[in-house]
Amino acid sequence: MTMSRETAETIGLQAVAWLAAHDELLPVFLGSTGASEADFREGLQDPDFQGSVLDFILMDDAWVQQFCAAQELAPDMPMRARASLPGGEAVHWT
Repeated sequence: MTMSRETAETIGLQAVAWLAAHDELLPVFLGSTGASEADFREGLQDPDFQGSVLDFILMDDAWVQQFCAAQELAPDMPMRARASLPGGEAVHWT
């Protein structure tokens, strides 16, 4: 089941806001991506940046659960949103 680009971007923006509100987690994201706080602010509306935030959240099941609980989303929604944003397409190696 595919997700509309608009819905995916909404979830991406929610993910960016959720991450920004977590003082202990935001520096981990910035350190692992090399992004600055200015880059973070500039990337709010950028679907590519939203995808990178979703990639980061998807690295840890606890983060996914916390994000989904905070946004009242089903647990599969971040992954579905990521797949609908730029760079989230499934890679077929064969």
